[in-house]
Amino acid sequence: MLEEMQKRPFVRPLFWWITGILLQVCFPLQQVSWLLLIIVAVVVVLSLCFVKRNAAVPYQYRWVWGALIACLFIFFAIQSTYIAEKQMSMPPPSTGWIREKAQQTQAVMIGKLDRLQVSDDTKAVLAAITVNYKKTMTREMRSRFSATGVAHLLSVSGFHVGIVCAFLGLLFSAFPRRQLFHWSKYILTVSLLWVFAFIAGLSNPAVRAALMLTIYLTGQVLRRRPERYNTLAAAAFCMLAYNPLFLFDIGFQLSFTAVFFILYLQPRFYRLIELRNPIFKSLWGILTVTVAAQIGTVFLSCFYFGQSSSVFLFTNLFLSLLATLLVPLTLIWMILPVGIPGIGILQWVIEILSKGMMEVVNRFSQIPGSTFAVRFDLTTMLFAYAILVLLLCYFRSKRSWMLFTSLLLILFLLGKTIINVSLN
Repeated sequence: MLEEMQKRPFVRPLFWWITGILLQVCFPLQQVSWLLLIIVAVVVVLSLCFVKRNAAVPYQYRWVWGALIACLFIFFAIQSTYIAEKQMSMPPPSTGWIREKAQQTQAVMIGKLDRLQVSDDTKAVLAAITVNYKKTMTREMRSRFSATGVAHLLSVSGFHVGIVCAFLGLLFSAFPRRQLFHWSKYILTVSLLWVFAFIAGLSNPAVRAALMLTIYLTGQVLRRRPERYNTLAAAAFCMLAYNPLFLFDIGFQLSFTAVFFILYLQPRFYRLIELRNPIFKSLWGILTVTVAAQIGTVFLSCFYFGQSSSVFLFTNLFLSLLATLLVPLTLIWMILPVGIPGIGILQWVIEILSKGMMEVVNRFSQIPGSTFAVRFDLTTMLFAYAILVLLLCYFRSKRSWMLFTSLLLILFLLGKTIINVSLN
């Protein structure tokens, strides 16, 4: 366990930071939390006074310093949350200069979509999946994407930023394998990722994904072999340190939950079937990513939206492939000048792909039973995730008490449901 924690140094600070946020939100402790800072200061002063200057700290007292560091994180988290809550009661501040420039650039990019020979709904979808502009998106179109289980495509997030990162990696793969070009590739990739986040209006999901990939690529270029869960924890910690109330943002919860379950479940699903054909391997990889993300977010979807899709397995694979092609091609088409040779062919390809995407969404959203309504309350959602985590831990460690505990929780939920039904 100690070795696992050492590989993920951001996990513990993230845990204590979230603890401080929840304490302040549930039991306002802004004034009481100063006692934590006083305790830390007293212990540090006493240690400086009574411990010899060159004496080593006994190993058995390491937990004391760990507790003091935890107290500091909780204190700063409580104070940051208090400041964020106070700012919420104030008039909303004016949009920053950088965000204004990002929105102006976004508007310029959207204006170029008028040249496409497609419907207004298709243009609205392209604007959403490329530059995160959703003001022209109708409620009916949102419902259709939700019914087919691909609503995540309409918001620039980790999926879209990952596509851009993969495309840039493919583009820069022609660079020579030298140290200078290695760093040049890193600088260009990270810079263009943040340019994409800028074009997307610096939305929170785009910034989260760009930050996560920046941390991961930085670890790679430093040859540190970045640990996946530590990268995820570092990105979450940075976002929550900037604004602790992001913890209660639906997009924050969905995106980080989806990424966590993709990291944990997708490799295990992928190894279930051994494929040698590269095309089938790619398709199987996309399918396993979709299933892992759906398993991780289904309970949150039931809690926030009260419904889930029953056709996502049939739509995600094809629509994810279309989006993988549409996002980089549309961005390139937006950036290129109008009169450049070959841009007409590129525009024709984009029109064909976008029309195909809309046709699939429209067809599958009209299937009876494409969505099923299941609404969870907070207790049911937490217990459902507890059952899921216990079952996953049981399959990994084969400890019987985990299976027994998960079965008890299932019985509790069944009893709770029966009581609610009988009372209603």
